[in-house]
Amino acid sequence: MTAGRLLLAATPLGQPGDASRRLVTALRTADIVAAEDTRRVRQLAQSLEVKPAGKVTSFFDQNEATRVPALVEAIRSGATVLVVSDAGMPLINDPGYRLVSACVDAGLPVSCLPGPSAVTTALAVSGLPSDRFCFEGFPPRKSTARVAWFQALTTEQRTCVFFESPRRLPDTLRDAAAALGGDRRVVVCRELTKIHEEVKRGTLAELAEWAADGVLGEITVVLAGAVPSADLDTLVADVNDRVAAGARVKDACAAVVSENPGAPSKRDLYDAVLRSRD
Repeated sequence: MTAGRLLLAATPLGQPGDASRRLVTALRTADIVAAEDTRRVRQLAQSLEVKPAGKVTSFFDQNEATRVPALVEAIRSGATVLVVSDAGMPLINDPGYRLVSACVDAGLPVSCLPGPSAVTTALAVSGLPSDRFCFEGFPPRKSTARVAWFQALTTEQRTCVFFESPRRLPDTLRDAAAALGGDRRVVVCRELTKIHEEVKRGTLAELAEWAADGVLGEITVVLAGAVPSADLDTLVADVNDRVAAGARVKDACAAVVSENPGAPSKRDLYDAVLRSRD
């Protein structure tokens, strides 16, 4: 018997029109639809005017581990299993990892139908650097743990994306300001792609004040990375190494300054290199 396959499919964040044709086909033809919320996927199917032909079963954090063996066996027996979360891409802070891992271990085909993601959508509209970023899921619920969580990001230079509940957002932004400084840039994206979409930009201090009166909707936060503080002795040593390798002092200083955000000016670094030789 030919094995089936596991399909991971991104679903719209809010607008059904963002659904891909491949998602519509998969909803119509999959033997099993494993959904984070069966009601939500049925509503989506209805809005897309498609009727799932296969069995729709729940697949969420609390039952994922117990569902995996049966789903793997179904795929091994030839079934196509479609995994969808409430919105966006499965596995990104949503169920699916255990099933993918089990299928990989069993040598079963795993495919993905790409599409909407709150993480990359928020990053794209944020206006913050997007060439390097990290995703951190949800911050801890308790303030003490949350402050420690942010303190661990103190030197993280990549743009950081995370989710938060609207109820906890004001406290989270205040804790972030306490740990990282109130002037760190941040963007709060609310209700992405929906009618009441809002993208609020500012500093942590400014947005903590903005959120204090309460915020509604699905929240994605994009936090600017840390600007590294350049250690002068390290930069001087870097210049001297380049000079020893054949570079001119001025050229080496220019290169080191361009590669180290927060470094002193080329003139100041040049003077420091000359002083180091006295």
